[in-house]
Amino acid sequence: MSRRPVIGMIMQTLPAIPGERPPCWLLGQRYVHVLKAAGAVPWVVPLMPDDPETTAEIADRLDGVFLTGGVDVDPSRYREDRLPVCGTPDPARDTVELAMLNLARGRDLPVFAVCRGMQLLNVSLGGTLYQDVASQVPAALKHDYFPTATQPSRALVTHDITVTAGSRLAGVLGGGVASVNSMHHQAIKDLAPGLAPTAYAPDGIIEAVEGTNGRYVVGVQWHPEELTDEQPAMRRLFTAFVEAANGTKA
Repeated sequence: MSRRPVIGMIMQTLPAIPGERPPCWLLGQRYVHVLKAAGAVPWVVPLMPDDPETTAEIADRLDGVFLTGGVDVDPSRYREDRLPVCGTPDPARDTVELAMLNLARGRDLPVFAVCRGMQLLNVSLGGTLYQDVASQVPAALKHDYFPTATQPSRALVTHDITVTAGSRLAGVLGGGVASVNSMHHQAIKDLAPGLAPTAYAPDGIIEAVEGTNGRYVVGVQWHPEELTDEQPAMRRLFTAFVEAANGTKA
């Protein structure tokens, strides 16, 4: 039996509640299940911003890096002041994910980034973000379809995207148009050098990117892990990533 590729996923801070719980880390279970179904061994990476040596040791054992959704990236990371519309950041997560991306580049590890993950990927390479699409891009369509008590589904498809012909994404999805869910209030503003846009929403918001140097670097703004049961093309995003990771080490 061949060795399954190990995919690292960075966690997020769950603050302490005095008298109830200590500081914790968390990660959505869906990511783990979908990566496992695609043939990977998921490796949950803790947040140790003051211990870069341990983070580097973890990276040495990985075959790929998966960046998940989550809280807003701290605007100081892209040289902007934080606006009132920006959510509470997670500095420890920002630090560890940025470090892990640098380590992944140095080790030529495939990277797949979802939602916040795509935004962080853009920031790591020198790009910037809209801190709040609704207020900073008034003509934009609604992108923040977050689950509510009356609409709890994370698989709610809300708009189409147009995929760039000839891109890696087009090869995986198998077509020029896809229907996606949308759970974000931030988005790419200035695209970073080294990334190419590979999908757009009808309002022009960038919905996907990929690296331009031939390495496997793919980011999508939607949450494909929630759509794998209904859309085979979304499952292929994960199997293609895991297949790329499977080729990084003997």
